[in-house]
Amino acid sequence: MSSQPRERFSSFAEFYPYYLEEHRNPTCRRLHYVGSLLVLVVLGYALTSGQWLWLLALPVIGYGFAWVGHFAFERNRPATFQYPLYSLMGDWVMLKDMLTGRIRF
Repeated sequence: MSSQPRERFSSFAEFYPYYLEEHRNPTCRRLHYVGSLLVLVVLGYALTSGQWLWLLALPVIGYGFAWVGHFAFERNRPATFQYPLYSLMGDWVMLKDMLTGRIRF
């Protein structure tokens, strides 16, 4: 069961523990990691190849994997809908935490 969101967070540091609570399911987290890593790959490809249309795929790739994780595995509503900027920041901090071993893959 998801934790109840607070009305407002005054900082990202305050938001991030809530964000992690919303990503307890390992499959949901893995789908976030895959989506984030694919975003980096596609961004790198677009920048090095000059194929700028690939940039249009970035939100679909990033959010697509994440939202499948939330709706199918975590069974909660993505934080993006209520906290878009903090949620986007959370995606990248969670990826960094996974890559550095702070969060288990």
